[in-house]
Amino acid sequence: MSENLTLRPIGRIRTEFPEKFGIPRQSGLVEELRAVVEFEREFRAPEAFRGLEGFSHLWLLWHFTQSQGWSPTVRPPRLGGNQRVGVFATRSPFRPNPIGLSCVKLEKVDYTAPGGPVLLVRGADLLDGTPIFDVKPYVPLADCRPQAVGGFSDQHREDGLSVDFPPALLEQVPEEKRAALLGVLVQDPRPSYQHDPQRVYGMAFAGLEVRFTVESNTLTVRGIEAKE
Repeated sequence: MSENLTLRPIGRIRTEFPEKFGIPRQSGLVEELRAVVEFEREFRAPEAFRGLEGFSHLWLLWHFTQSQGWSPTVRPPRLGGNQRVGVFATRSPFRPNPIGLSCVKLEKVDYTAPGGPVLLVRGADLLDGTPIFDVKPYVPLADCRPQAVGGFSDQHREDGLSVDFPPALLEQVPEEKRAALLGVLVQDPRPSYQHDPQRVYGMAFAGLEVRFTVESNTLTVRGIEAKE
């Protein structure tokens, strides 16, 4: 048996994030985020999607395209970016095999879209254009464990920021994108080890450059510009 395995992407996901900065740290944290899973021509057979509409959520298996090799220990953002834990105790991209796993909400299987069928999903935590290796239904009977313990992630479940978004700036964001952007900002896009209240951060989102500062527990949006 060969020890080498070749994985072929079956498609790619289209999201609002052209850059890594700002992407939620886990799937499902910002369900207002909409994305589209597009499939390679070989895998667009409508019968391959038969029955999928009966499931509310899906697992996406995908490729960490910006991974830079593996490390036995990593520094999780939710631990402040300074404390090291084993890579297998995290969902860090610095893994022996750069494979990600995300649970997303399925809104619709669109059979009539150009290049369809495509999947309209919510809550993805992926970079725009990320290769998708597989799609599997989320099965509550097997996948949901209410008694499960979440390790250090349980200690930070309620972490978040207050967001001060001046109305004049918010109006520059398309109305259908506002809830998603607010959800992303609440999650605190900064690296966890940065706490300079004077620093102005820039985040690319849905064709916009969003500039903000963070002081104490409040994120203040300072500017919105269209990205060229």
